[in-house]
Amino acid sequence: MSAHPYPEFTFFSRFVADIQAGRKTITIRDESEANWQPGQRLALFTNPELQPFGTIEVLSVKAVAFDELNDEHARQENMTLPELKDVIREIYPDLPPLYVIEFKMIA
Repeated sequence: MSAHPYPEFTFFSRFVADIQAGRKTITIRDESEANWQPGQRLALFTNPELQPFGTIEVLSVKAVAFDELNDEHARQENMTLPELKDVIREIYPDLPPLYVIEFKMIA
């Protein structure tokens, strides 16, 4: 990765177009990836290729239980609720504590 002024944050390549188009405005992560503050900016890279693709500003970070995920979360992820739950189960099979990180693209 190249030098940049912001901490690095990765997304799977399949989500890049939705993020850049503003269709995906949240990400759901485990505690190890949820230590951000509102107003903080993050440099985005693809996972696993580590290609840069923009900068986001964190709007909020909120704990959410898997069973509390709803249609609004799915809409903000540009998925259906069953798709969202399947993706979460795929990435986090043990279903650890989860956090919704709301963001906006700024560059």
